[in-house]
Parts: sequence; C-alpha cells; structure tokens
Amino acid sequence: MKKVKEQSGSHDFKDAIELMFFSYRDFISDPDAILQKHGFGRAHHRVLHFVGCNPGLSIANLLNILRVTKQSLARVLRELIDEGYINQKIGVHDRRKRLLFLTAKGHKLHDNLIAPQIGRFEQVAAEVDTATFNSWKQVMRMVINPADRENVDHLIATSRKAKSLAPEQKE
Repeated sequence: MKKVKEQSGSHDFKDAIELMFFSYRDFISDPDAILQKHGFGRAHHRVLHFVGCNPGLSIANLLNILRVTKQSLARVLRELIDEGYINQKIGVHDRRKRLLFLTAKGHKLHDNLIAPQIGRFEQVAAEVDTATFNSWKQVMRMVINPADRENVDHLIATSRKAKSLAPEQKE
C-alpha cells in the first residue's frame, strides 16, 4: 500500500483537516435546517440517527456511542419521547434495560433528515468511481480511534440489517 507523501519533511494535513470541517458543515446543513423547524438541534439528530439505525438500542449503548453524560442525553431523549418521536420499552430479558425505538413520526423525521445526506453521497458516487469511494470510506474508518473501529463496524452492520427490515418490523 502506498503511503501519503511527506511535504517539506513533515506531514502537512491542514488541508485534509479543513476539508473535513467544510465537508461536515455542508453535510449537516440540510438536516440542521429541518431540525430547527422542529425546535431540535444536532444532539437530537444524533439520537434519532442511532436509534433509527439500531432499533432496540439500549440507553447504555447509546451513551457509549455518543459519549455524552447521562444528564445531557436525558434532556434530549425526554424531548424526543415527549414529542412522540421515540418509544422507550422495557427489555424482555433484562427489565432494568430501557430499549429505544423510533415511532412512525420518528421514522418520518429520521428519513427526512437522512434524505439530503443520501442525496449528497449519490451525487458523489456519480462523480467518482467505486474504488475511490471505497478508499474514502477506508480513510474515514482509519480516522476513528483504533479501539473503536470494531464497535463501529458492528454498528454499521447492525444498521444495514435494520434498514432491510420492513417498517412494521421496526417497532
């Protein structure tokens, strides 16, 4: 595998860092506008995304994914539950667990939030070849802390499986 060339004796990754910031800014701009209409922010978006992609996610696992405090998650989660976007169910095998599911209203909002992001990737996929896109995904994976990569791989696999379920199977 060919390694990144050094520039002036040391790596200069400022351009990559700036591209990451600007890409994220534009990638999240459409969902931000939708969230604002609902009185929600990016924390709500993250919760909707991970619960939507991982039906039955426990609160403990969500805390681990988001790496936020219980207090900050509790506020956001309470708002999403009170507004009817998320249902919380007691675990079947462990009644202490609280499992999270999107409601029909939550699925609709999640779909609306992710649609423009999918559209951006469809546009990119039309402009680059599969190998380039897969290389980019590999780079994104390598940016993740090495200790977390396996967990992220598992979440992505779970998400793929969840998306293949019919809507009535999601709750």
